[in-house]
Amino acid sequence: MDDIYGKTLLFDFYGELLTDHQKAIYEEVVMEDCSLSEVAKEHGISRQGVHELIKRITRALNDYEDKLHLVARFLEIKRKAEQIRTLTDDPDICRLTEEIIEEL
Repeated sequence: MDDIYGKTLLFDFYGELLTDHQKAIYEEVVMEDCSLSEVAKEHGISRQGVHELIKRITRALNDYEDKLHLVARFLEIKRKAEQIRTLTDDPDICRLTEEIIEEL
């Protein structure tokens, strides 16, 4: 998953498996769009160190997804709930699918 939405989902599902240091750097670079130089300066490491750490974290998050498929399952459930909502005119079913989507 290369887009920001995909990276955010991976982080939401598997971020707690990272160290606090990894989480902080990943959040700053990917979520807050800070430059590698800014993050390197703030954490007292080299720009190349930040770059390599982001690559390792991204690989780890993707490996977790490859093994556990939690993001894929989440997206499939969400897609099916949205499909149910669009296929029915029953207001109760529409309301329930909206609630399911919100809870996901």
